[in-house]
Amino acid sequence: MSEYHTPVLLDESVTALLAGNFSGKYIDATFGGGGHTSEILSRLSPEGRVIAFDRDSDALANRLDDARLRLVRADFRYVRNFIMLDARENGEDPASAGVDGILADLGVSSHQFDTAERGFSFRFDAPLDMRMNTEAELTAADVVNTYSQEDLERILRIYGEVDNAGKLARLITSARAASAISTTGELDKCIAPAVPEFQSHKVLAKIYQALRIEVNHEMRSLEKFLQGAAESLKPGGRLVVITYHSLEDRMVKNFIKSGDTGGKVTKDFYGNVMAPLEAVNRKPVLPGEPEIATNTRARSAKMRVAVKKEPTQKKEARP
Repeated sequence: MSEYHTPVLLDESVTALLAGNFSGKYIDATFGGGGHTSEILSRLSPEGRVIAFDRDSDALANRLDDARLRLVRADFRYVRNFIMLDARENGEDPASAGVDGILADLGVSSHQFDTAERGFSFRFDAPLDMRMNTEAELTAADVVNTYSQEDLERILRIYGEVDNAGKLARLITSARAASAISTTGELDKCIAPAVPEFQSHKVLAKIYQALRIEVNHEMRSLEKFLQGAAESLKPGGRLVVITYHSLEDRMVKNFIKSGDTGGKVTKDFYGNVMAPLEAVNRKPVLPGEPEIATNTRARSAKMRVAVKKEPTQKKEARP
């Protein structure tokens, strides 16, 4: 499993997830190499269960031989649907089905970055793919070659947070007019005039991040996942999310605080904020220097932990 992906904040995330309950039902929403799932199972009693999700077929090869595990190939945005399905199959009421904790590590796996033909990394000259679900239709090549200049600029500016999104979009549309951009090498070449050599790695990482987010609809999936997770947790259940860039972290932080990924606060008749979760820690948990030294991909990780609130008790109206 370590060759596929080294899990980040492993002990911290699993400890926060279980919170001393070793016989509950838990979700690993991003199975990957199975590192977090394996650690959860190692701490659970025989009565405990884990349902793990991953949309990448490559991850299924890391299946663990444990009767307490159910591995589902699906986007984690459908977490609520599968929890209800699992309850129905076990003779439980789907409408009231709940779990004791949900964990999501939003990072791209080392396997995806290091497999050249997946097209996630500018370190290789490979097809522009970037699909986490290899059966999905949209690829990075489709985005680069068919999106309008305005849409490319929007994606690069919002998802990549690059300063020169307009120039990059113009370079891409100009290059594709002469010939389709099919590989990472071709993309790197056409945008080279807008990528300063002294910080090329940082800028290219942002550009590739923007394309990957668009190809995999990551922000929409995250929004749906957070909503489904909040609905699926039992009161007192834990949500643990590890993010790797500011867009993800902002959405998670906003959702925990307000119940809305955009941060919109809604209050009920009695003035209570209608947020189903409550933050356990005011600030995110960060990897320590020893972990970063052994796994540089942990350097941008932030972990947020929240607990599902008890149902709000309505105040009795005065006579």
